[in-house]
Amino acid sequence: MKTITDAAETIREAGVVGAGGAGFPAHVKAAAKVDTIIANGAECEPLIHKDYEVMVRHAAEVVKGVRLLMRATGAPRGIIGIKEKNAAAVEAVTRALDGKDVSLHLLGDFYPSGDEYILVYEATGRLIPPQGIPLDVGVVVNNVETLYNIARAADGAPVTHKWITVAGAVRTPVTFRAPLGMSFQDALAVAGGPAVPEFGVFVGGIMMGSLEFDMTKVVTKTTAGLIALPVSHQLIVRKRQPAKAQHRIGKSACDQCTFCTELCPRYLLGYDVQPHKVMRSLGFTKTGEAFWNQYAALCCACGLCTLYACPESLFPKEACDKGKADMKEHGEKWEGKREVKPHAMYEGRRTPLKQLMKKLGVSAYDHPSAFKESIPAPRRVTLPLAQHIGTPASALVKAGQRVEEGTCVADIPGGKLGARIHASISGIVRTVDTAIVIEQG
Repeated sequence: MKTITDAAETIREAGVVGAGGAGFPAHVKAAAKVDTIIANGAECEPLIHKDYEVMVRHAAEVVKGVRLLMRATGAPRGIIGIKEKNAAAVEAVTRALDGKDVSLHLLGDFYPSGDEYILVYEATGRLIPPQGIPLDVGVVVNNVETLYNIARAADGAPVTHKWITVAGAVRTPVTFRAPLGMSFQDALAVAGGPAVPEFGVFVGGIMMGSLEFDMTKVVTKTTAGLIALPVSHQLIVRKRQPAKAQHRIGKSACDQCTFCTELCPRYLLGYDVQPHKVMRSLGFTKTGEAFWNQYAALCCACGLCTLYACPESLFPKEACDKGKADMKEHGEKWEGKREVKPHAMYEGRRTPLKQLMKKLGVSAYDHPSAFKESIPAPRRVTLPLAQHIGTPASALVKAGQRVEEGTCVADIPGGKLGARIHASISGIVRTVDTAIVIEQG
């Protein structure tokens, strides 16, 4: 990987995308010009530990990935952000550091320490401009698993597996490398199966993930973990509330206490996010609604206001979601304050993860999710053509064709933003549609 073009092409060929959940094609970031690369190992979603296992077991690859991106982007320094409490990961990464160009930045155990805006500020002291991205302040941020995949790409290995944690109401919480396209049912089986008869699964995390009941759905390049909970759990009951009911309750019950705003991580960092004002939009005319929605535009959807801050268990995060969607639908632009200065209580109002888990009612599920090296290979995988930000990949194979693990089965449409997809098992292509189904045999 001698040039920027070579590096970006190598990453593109391997199908590397943001593994933390965003799914942005990594080869685009590799072609940027910045002065700092940050590896995001904060992993602040409750009960998910896959990044921890990546760093403990493959610290050298993470550091190698940071350096490969530094070389590609011309960045003279790299920073790896890890929570100080994760002693084994800190020790492993420290051992892998063999120079002064890459350093370690220890983070507190608060939520959401992995938010890009917060991580960039904590690691560099720089504040990303409102509605901006890390590139605006000379930084590229990648999840540690993404960097692990970049290191493997340099050795010719495409992305065929995803590190995931399966936890919650399962018999044996576990972390493992799942073949892409593995069904949730097969993934839960690796964890001994669900420990309750009726359950739902939070895909990607209980704070920012989606709730799923269809266990035929599959692991993709952005699946960080599967958290199973009983259907009677408060988080599932709340999540299943229809949007109209959430907004109706907020319209009638919000007393404007401002707790949602006072504990908002982005507000504390200095951005003009004020969920309590967005709640006013639920009861105003279209003109008033447009005004109050302005305070939703910079929301990062971390869910802290809804699941932790609100004393009445209302839905300010969902009101912000609605506000942003309404602005987009009506073509309204954000016109808020552009000056950013951290709040005087920025550090004092952080939300400790243990305290958050207690409020969420998941402390009883906080068990080690030990890494499992070997798992039964699924007999069937389903590879969606859309596993990333951008245009879905275009299939390169047909039904009846035999493919080997690692074969590129879908490519990026010409000139589009996207990512390649590779076979995660060896077998026969059964169907090709919006997904490619491969079966062993």
